Amino acid sequence: MTSKDLINTIRNKIKKGILDWNVKSDRRAFVSICPELIVPFADYLFQELKFRFIIASALQSKKGFEIYYHFSKDEIGFILNVHVILPEDKPEIESLANNFVAANWIEREMHELFGINFLNHPNPDKLISEGNWAEGVYPYRNKEI
Repeated sequence: MTSKDLINTIRNKIKKGILDWNVKSDRRAFVSICPELIVPFADYLFQELKFRFIIASALQSKKGFEIYYHFSKDEIGFILNVHVILPEDKPEIESLANNFVAANWIEREMHELFGINFLNHPNPDKLISEGNWAEGVYPYRNKEI
């Protein structure tokens, strides 16, 4: 299966909740989805299409808090970046840590640095901030955006 086949398969399967596609090359594409779709979308990629969860990354922009979930289809060298935007006044999303062990630490880190709440996370204990900064302080938040 080629990357074009994968993208077409996803587009045909998931009709609601996909906001935008940006195909950068035969090896990389970005898809923006509604945040409430993250768990079923990630499950579909993993269970049906055999993608591997790599990592997630976050940033704060004028749009809100943005998370990129990075998935790989290793046998064809294809990376799919799944993008969600969370509102600044209530940055929360369902955790992927219950589905992917690899999501555990990065979600905890994003919570501590940005204040993003990962709902139903199996272990929301502090990872890096214990004793480093005050409770409720999120050092990567930019109040001027």
